[in-house]
Amino acid sequence: MWGVTIRYFSKSMVEKPKITISSSPFLHDQITTPKIMWELVYTLIPVLLAAVYYFGLSALLVSAATIAGCLVTEYYLGKRGPLGNPLRDGSALATGLLLALTLPPGFPLWMAFLGGVVSIGMGKLIWGGLGQNVFNPALVGRAFLQAAFPTAITTWEPPDGRYLGLRGTNLAPPFYHGEPVDALSTATPLSEMKFSHAPTALNDLLFGNISGSLGETCAFLLILAGVYLIARRIINWRIPVAILGTVAVLSGLLYWLNPGLYPSPGFMILAGGLLLGSVYMATDPVSSPLSPKGIWIFGIGIGLLVVLIRIWGGLPEGVMYAILLMNAATPLINRFVRPRVYGYS
Repeated sequence: MWGVTIRYFSKSMVEKPKITISSSPFLHDQITTPKIMWELVYTLIPVLLAAVYYFGLSALLVSAATIAGCLVTEYYLGKRGPLGNPLRDGSALATGLLLALTLPPGFPLWMAFLGGVVSIGMGKLIWGGLGQNVFNPALVGRAFLQAAFPTAITTWEPPDGRYLGLRGTNLAPPFYHGEPVDALSTATPLSEMKFSHAPTALNDLLFGNISGSLGETCAFLLILAGVYLIARRIINWRIPVAILGTVAVLSGLLYWLNPGLYPSPGFMILAGGLLLGSVYMATDPVSSPLSPKGIWIFGIGIGLLVVLIRIWGGLPEGVMYAILLMNAATPLINRFVRPRVYGYS
């Protein structure tokens, strides 16, 4: 006698599997643009605190002015993205902090505010907003201030332990031409080396007991921040390694040829804004090349330009111009080191 087998099928077993059609990329990382920006801000806070330790209230006021200029411009002119408020991604705050760290402590506050407006307006929004800028926004604002107010931006004061007293012309009204402020102005280590061939002790450069911009206060903290950001894969390690390695090799060769005329590699790396630019500005993923080979070319180009400007140029510092020039060359680098398409020779 033949048996009869009866099978029961649920509705889910009968239905055809659903196919999701989407565009690339198909793999997504947990890290987002706001997370990257806020992590950059967190690592900049110790650097700012070191500037406050050496320059007091003026460092806070200059930083507040640049941040205010960036935030106001971003809020009123920036696009409303998926997060709604354009300030929530932290990019404007990071730009304001970076701009402040490139300025002297006695810089007029209204100029610092204007620099923040230019950084976001001309360095970011004019190109289409976040992710579309060709140049690093903070350096665009710094370049504008360098061209518009060359005297104010090159007036330096030494750290003298005053915490509450203001420095330079912090509270000078806009376009005021009055009696000069009675303040002690000193040369930066790069200026002393370039024009007087007087080197600064590496220990002072490492821990920031020098005249200069707010971001030159403590090279040790910038090194720690760079190591942390590389370990967290927030920045591409190839860029700072290429920049610092090129500067070390070229300056080491010159120092070996004439140690009395040219600075040592340690001085070249620790002095000025090289560490700040290498860790935070040159590593901007938007304005740097896409491929590993292009990144090496980008970093080596920056290091080469820094040494050329510092040694033979008319200015003691060349980090800003080196990064901006290589930002301009990034589309060309991307074009000539385009990776091979899979399946084609």
